[in-house]
Amino acid sequence: MPLLFQSKRLCFSCFYLFATLFLALYVTVSPSIKCLLFRVTPYDPIQSPLFSYPSSYGQHKHVLPTLRSSCSSPVFFSDYPFVFKEIKQCCQNQTDSPLRYMQGKAATFGGNFSLEKRISYFDALEQRIEFPCGFLKPFPINDYDRAEMGSCKEVVVVSAIFGDHDKIRQPKGIGSKTLDITCFIMFVDDVTLKGLINHNLISKESNEYKIGVWRLVNVSSSEGLYRNPAMNGVIPKYLVHRLFPNAKYSIWVDAKLQLVVDPLLLIHSLVIKEGVDMAVSRHPFFTNTMEEAMATTRWKKWLHIDEIQMQMETYCRNGLRPWSPSKLPYLSGRTA
Repeated sequence: MPLLFQSKRLCFSCFYLFATLFLALYVTVSPSIKCLLFRVTPYDPIQSPLFSYPSSYGQHKHVLPTLRSSCSSPVFFSDYPFVFKEIKQCCQNQTDSPLRYMQGKAATFGGNFSLEKRISYFDALEQRIEFPCGFLKPFPINDYDRAEMGSCKEVVVVSAIFGDHDKIRQPKGIGSKTLDITCFIMFVDDVTLKGLINHNLISKESNEYKIGVWRLVNVSSSEGLYRNPAMNGVIPKYLVHRLFPNAKYSIWVDAKLQLVVDPLLLIHSLVIKEGVDMAVSRHPFFTNTMEEAMATTRWKKWLHIDEIQMQMETYCRNGLRPWSPSKLPYLSGRTA
């Protein structure tokens, strides 16, 4: 053996050099190459871009900033196969909801029930009672979209853009099997739809609009629900269970946010694992509703300041107080 290889220090240095070069190569290679070289299971997250946008789209519509650097990268998890199978099994064993909802016609979508009347339903124990839960004025979507929404039977991820205020953001870190049991639905109004057509993201002649994983559902403005687009955008946020009656689990994602966690991971870690019915995100900036009301006024997200003032006064009359440490373990009085 040559004297060159008899030196233990030299052998250790060479081993350290090659190990360092290998790790550097592993870190710097593109995700697509890394996926081919280091694939472990068939459940690896989707690596290829879900959709490519033209440079002119959404230039002035930025995602909310975050102080956490990890939020810019997708979150992967090793027990994805187990989570996928568990959620799929839960969806197969689902039972029909015992709740019944009031039907009829009214001048407004919500029916203009007084606060006292609505509170009276909170303690209702009769199974045959019908709850006034919106839709007392038709939700203006076409029958084709309504049928597609009814076909979502496992998980649905919902978002909405009204007034063309935001841009469509594709999720990251989606598992390879997630799209088999998950619907991604984006509600848009006529103004937003027109903007997408102008950017050549969708075809005007098509009956079905899809951008990446998101299927667009047009809510017609000509058959207006409310004059304020922001109020119309709240409908799918709070009434997902009415719009998707066959879905077992639902997730609302604000259009200003980008989903970087597989929705199955969110459901499993926040709902199924904890044994709860609902998980609510914390607002990234504000800890109480009053701060949000002031920000809404300052950013002119709501044109009529008097309406915001009236709403806040109503909240305060019914017991709302600014958040304080005395409300712990609730970390916020305001949700995203």
